[in-house]
Amino acid sequence: MIITTPHHTLDLSARVHVMGILNVTPDSFSDGGTLNHDRLLVTRVAAMVADGVDILDIGGESTRPGAAPVSLAAEIARVIPAIETIRRRFSTPISVDTSKAEVGRLALEAGADIINDISGMRFDPAMLPLVVAKQVPVIIMHMQGIPGTMQERPYYTDVVAEIKAELRQWLHHAETQGLNRSKIIIDPGLGFGKTVDHNLSILKHIPSFTELGCPVLIGHSRKRFIGILVGEKDPARLDVGTAAISALCARSGAAILRVHDVGKTVQAVKLAQAIEAAL
Repeated sequence: MIITTPHHTLDLSARVHVMGILNVTPDSFSDGGTLNHDRLLVTRVAAMVADGVDILDIGGESTRPGAAPVSLAAEIARVIPAIETIRRRFSTPISVDTSKAEVGRLALEAGADIINDISGMRFDPAMLPLVVAKQVPVIIMHMQGIPGTMQERPYYTDVVAEIKAELRQWLHHAETQGLNRSKIIIDPGLGFGKTVDHNLSILKHIPSFTELGCPVLIGHSRKRFIGILVGEKDPARLDVGTAAISALCARSGAAILRVHDVGKTVQAVKLAQAIEAAL
């Protein structure tokens, strides 16, 4: 699985890639407000690069359960200067976490490589035409509902089959509009309209999602379901649990792992893949 961006070529079949989360929001559930200064942002990115990050994912709108939307102007003001700051100093591929086409367009102009849209390009009708015109990689995520209400009463008869069916439908639509499947990464959307049991089923059946023929991204880092399972309320104390899941994902066919703590994840993935490669 080769993903070609405007500035990079990523061989996702060679090894699992680690995506580092950079939230430039004041209200993110686990690190909000910590990257609102250029110096702090550069320091965080430098640490991620030293730890072996493969992709930086920058977001300016919180998508935690119950989150309120932010204006286009506010998101642009948060995201674009951050991308420009990073691009002046680092060559690492950048993903922009947005559902707004205008943010995506400006982010690509500022040096971003990938668009990560939690809505699966459904919230903004201009997003798919933008991605088709630019032929840039896009991450299509599954979500039941919207961030403000998605965790109220999530329900599935067969969570894995239903998510696969919806992702397959969205993939087909994107292709009919001119987007090459080689540009698409899929994300089953852990925690986005899912219960603890739904999340566990998704993780258990990652190989099933690879059958769709696209690289699979898993975004499990510091998610609330991990805290529920291990009895920990502080998201910042869930990196060990996150790393444990990362190791399992690495052996289950995931191509990209989106995490806060890059160093622990890189170690977990290296060990998991070493075990997988053993005779």
